[in-house]
Amino acid sequence: MMDAMTQSNVVDITLENFQQVILQQSQEKLILVDFWADWCEPCKDLMPILEKIAGEYANDMILARVDCDKQQEIAGQFGIRSLPTVMVVKDGQPVDGFAGAQTEGQIREMLGKYLPQPGDEDLQKAAQLIEQGDYQGAFPFAKQAVDLSPDNMDAKYLYIDCLVETGSVAQAKAELETVRLVDQDNRYQALMGKVELAEQAAESPELKKLQADVAANPDDLQLKIDLAVQLQQAHKPDEALALLLGVLQTDLNFSEGKKIMLDMINALADGDPLKSLYRRKVYSLLY
Repeated sequence: MMDAMTQSNVVDITLENFQQVILQQSQEKLILVDFWADWCEPCKDLMPILEKIAGEYANDMILARVDCDKQQEIAGQFGIRSLPTVMVVKDGQPVDGFAGAQTEGQIREMLGKYLPQPGDEDLQKAAQLIEQGDYQGAFPFAKQAVDLSPDNMDAKYLYIDCLVETGSVAQAKAELETVRLVDQDNRYQALMGKVELAEQAAESPELKKLQADVAANPDDLQLKIDLAVQLQQAHKPDEALALLLGVLQTDLNFSEGKKIMLDMINALADGDPLKSLYRRKVYSLLY
């Protein structure tokens, strides 16, 4: 096995440094304790994976290797019965671990609960802006956090909240439908309630009348513009923009259609896919 230290955050545990690493340093960093022995072939397969992961989290974790042949007392203290065994130690206490061979994906999934994830910084910024009620400002950060960590439910729920609050209710509903049953906690229920309220608010008598008028007079472009404005106010920008695009495709310079559509696109949050989609569509008509 490798004796020379190739990484600053990989240490071999002995009785001399046990207290410093396992008890003291685990107050500040996550300690991944790898119990191995030279005769153990699965240990030799596992160690490069652990070293690779440790290398990615140089500031957040320490890989502490215990040679169980040389450090039988330490292995005994941890009650190690089979090799390889890996333990996660935080604040001086084992909090997680596994015995036997594991894939890199399984190890990363376990460590994901304890280590900073991609997008955490964006998530914090989004949460701070939402606390101030600025969903528009939070939107691009929430979107970035989801893009970087698609499985992070905190990011996903924050993003869905931003979608609802910035008017993309249909999109929020579609995102909620992708949430697995196991992840449907009280945040899921709260957001479902928000979506339902937004949908009910969108069913106003004025809106229904305009929809009926447009259906009865499909060539009346002014009616379509009026309906688009109502749809926008009812948090249905996707429907509103589709309607306005139809107006511009029929007559690019009809009434205020072009201005209203550009204003509507600009009002969308940065990072909202609708924004770039309709910007491209309008520009292809204009130029």
